[in-house]
Amino acid sequence: MTPKNNIIIGIIIALLVVASYNVDANPIEFVEGLPNLAIVVDEMLKVESKYIPTALWAMFETIQMAFIGTVVGVAIALPLSMLASRNLNSKYVYAPTRALLAATRTFPSILWALLFVIMVGLGPFAGVLAIIMYTVGFIAKLQYEVIETIDSDPMDAINSIGVSKFQLIRYVVIPESASHLLGQMLYMFDYNVRQTSILGLVGAGGIGFYIINYIKFFEYGKAAVFMIVVLVTVLLIDWISVKIRDKYIIKSQHGMEVTTK
Repeated sequence: MTPKNNIIIGIIIALLVVASYNVDANPIEFVEGLPNLAIVVDEMLKVESKYIPTALWAMFETIQMAFIGTVVGVAIALPLSMLASRNLNSKYVYAPTRALLAATRTFPSILWALLFVIMVGLGPFAGVLAIIMYTVGFIAKLQYEVIETIDSDPMDAINSIGVSKFQLIRYVVIPESASHLLGQMLYMFDYNVRQTSILGLVGAGGIGFYIINYIKFFEYGKAAVFMIVVLVTVLLIDWISVKIRDKYIIKSQHGMEVTTK
C-alpha cells in the first residue's frame, strides 16, 4: 500500500472509533446480552402450528399490498423519470422534478405509512399508499439514471429526422431501458414484500401487524410462525425473480450484444 492509502485507512478507522463512541456502541454489552438472545430463540423454537392458516392469509394480504404498491408506483415513476432525465429535458424541467423525487425518498415507507394511517385510518390501504410513495421515489431515481446512460447515437439519429419527443421516448428510450426497468421492478417487489412486513408497526396492515403485536406481548412462539412464513415467501420470490431475470433480462442483454456485433 502507498502512504496515501495508509493515511486514508487510518482516517477511516479513527472516524469509526469516534462514531462508535458517540453512539455508545459497546461490544462488551453485546457479548453480555447474548444470553438474552438465547432465551428469545428458545421461545421462538416453540412454534405454535395452529396459527399457520392465519399467517398464510396475512402473508397473502401482504403480497397483495406489495403488488399493488409496486405496479402503481412504477406506473407513476416511469413518466416522472422521463421528466427528471437531463438528456431529455432542460434544467427547468428536470431540476424541480428531481427535487420532488428527492423529497419523496426522504421519508422511509414506515413514516409514509404513519402519515397515511392518520389520513385514511388503520388498515392495509394506508400501507399500499406508503408503498406507492416509496416506490415512486426509488424507481424514478434508478430509471432516470439508466436513461441518462443511453447511447446518444441512436437518440441523435432519431432526432435528426425531426421526430417528436414522444416518439423518441417510445422508440428509443423505453426499448433501451426496458430490461433495467424489469430488474428494478423485481427488486422493488421483493423489497416491498419485506418492507410491508413491518408496516404493521403503525397499523398499516399486512403480516407485520401480527408479528409486532405478538412480540410486544412476548409471545415469541406465535411470532415465529409468522416470521417463518415471511422467510419462506421471500425465498420463493427471490427464486422466481432469478428465473425471470435469466429468461428475460440476461437473454435480452445477450441478444443486444449479438445484434451489435
